[in-house]
Amino acid sequence: MSFSIIHRPRRLRKTANMRRMVAETSVSVNDLIYPIFVDESITTAVEVTSMPGVKRIPLLDVASMVKEVEDAGVPGVIFFGIPSEKDAIGSGGWDDAGIVQQAIRAAKQACPDMMVIADTCFCEYTDHGHCGVLHGEEVANDETLLNLQKEAVSYAKAGVDIVAPSGMMDGMIAAIRTALDAAGFQDIPIMSYAVKYASGYFGPFRDAADCSPTFGDRATYQMDPGNRREAIKEALLDVDEGADMLMVKPALAYLDIIREVKDATHLPMAVYNVSGEYAMVKAAAANGWIDEKRVVMETMLSFKRAGADMILTYHALDVAAWLKEG
Repeated sequence: MSFSIIHRPRRLRKTANMRRMVAETSVSVNDLIYPIFVDESITTAVEVTSMPGVKRIPLLDVASMVKEVEDAGVPGVIFFGIPSEKDAIGSGGWDDAGIVQQAIRAAKQACPDMMVIADTCFCEYTDHGHCGVLHGEEVANDETLLNLQKEAVSYAKAGVDIVAPSGMMDGMIAAIRTALDAAGFQDIPIMSYAVKYASGYFGPFRDAADCSPTFGDRATYQMDPGNRREAIKEALLDVDEGADMLMVKPALAYLDIIREVKDATHLPMAVYNVSGEYAMVKAAAANGWIDEKRVVMETMLSFKRAGADMILTYHALDVAAWLKEG
């Protein structure tokens, strides 16, 4: 041989233990948050056909579901409620006897240490499927803020650990922070869906949460997928208004946005591995086209590498089991 290779990166890939020792990014069960759909109108669990393995559960099953999550080592759940009745303003969202409020109480009674998060929005509660009060076919931002205040306080009274406003209303963090503080809930943190895109990846979620708009779409309040600078603007506004944690949703198609928001802020970063991302993996795995475990774990690593501290994912229980297996 007439040449000498000086740099040999492969030296650090030679064995599994070597690769583990020098790994830059890892996934832990502590990174995971499991979404749960609670349906007020059912008495037995119903599978969401577009999301294999995911079910709507009745209130009676909340305690056992949360206990299963806790036993898996996953530290947090987020509740989405499907009420038995809906109206034009989503008043079920701030009903102290509402489905999410009942689920919060059941979860905290069964597992006091579980971090219980409540999605704070109105699309599941309105009969038109939009995220707030309508004036004609437009969502009235400031009227919706007043209702978000009531909803967040109601969840806090029920014992929630974190509220997570997801409707992308202007000023929602300031409004909710003001209301929580005035009601004596200064210690309840806000996980803001700060950067939420008007995405095609949400389709199966709308089956699960029964929240498809009856007209139009949500492009007037959710972000355009082509916008990068606007994501930073939205995140910084929420930081200024008092958000404690930020979220980017969806996750997989927006890894660049996760990284830029993470670099621009100093708050814990959550990402939502959404229903369409989940459904695609499940469909491909069911057809034998991919190795589900390998693809899911690689996806989780991509979120962490991009800057995520927390991952909301329907894969959470599987990921927890795979991590336990080593």
